[in-house]
Amino acid sequence: MKDLSNISVVLPSLDPDEKLHAVIEGLLEYGFTDIILVNDGSKPENLHYFEEEAAAHPDIIHLLHHEVNKGKGAALKNAFRWFLENRPDGYGVVTVDGDNQHHPADTRACCEHMLETGHVVLGCRDFNQADVPARSSFGNKTTSLIFKIFVGMTISDTQTGLRAIPRAQLKVLSEIAGERFEYETNMLLAFKTKGIAFDEVKIR
Repeated sequence: MKDLSNISVVLPSLDPDEKLHAVIEGLLEYGFTDIILVNDGSKPENLHYFEEEAAAHPDIIHLLHHEVNKGKGAALKNAFRWFLENRPDGYGVVTVDGDNQHHPADTRACCEHMLETGHVVLGCRDFNQADVPARSSFGNKTTSLIFKIFVGMTISDTQTGLRAIPRAQLKVLSEIAGERFEYETNMLLAFKTKGIAFDEVKIR
């Protein structure tokens, strides 16, 4: 197992619930030791989730605050810039969602592949499995087909929020347009226009 101490987890969150605790505990269990937690303008009644996690893990969690909701793209880019300025020895980051849909073993696998290859790594779900809702399968297969036909990129999960990104790519990705969910699509497009190598790792 590879040392993950030089990889920071970027965890944007809006109005979290108890799932945030489960996400963080899972990351700690699987060897992550640096988490950039972004409060993207959450309601006052939800702020205690951030405060409790930061207080419980003061040496692991760095908390960034947006006073108002700016969008997931803005939260990711803010965290990327913070990483570049404050983690000079950091190899890269991995972005995860705060609703506990990413298993920490899959997060770790993406990071280990990034360390081996130096490429951006996308954690991609298998939409052909029987338990995948038809609507989710149709939507993702449609966007994947659009990417293949109109962009010339083969990406099996265009909507994944699990992405391991080496330090060398963070500056250019932090300058890409998009403040909300469109940013994640713009990031994929930038892989082609900027010549950024990427791989896929299958996740549950």
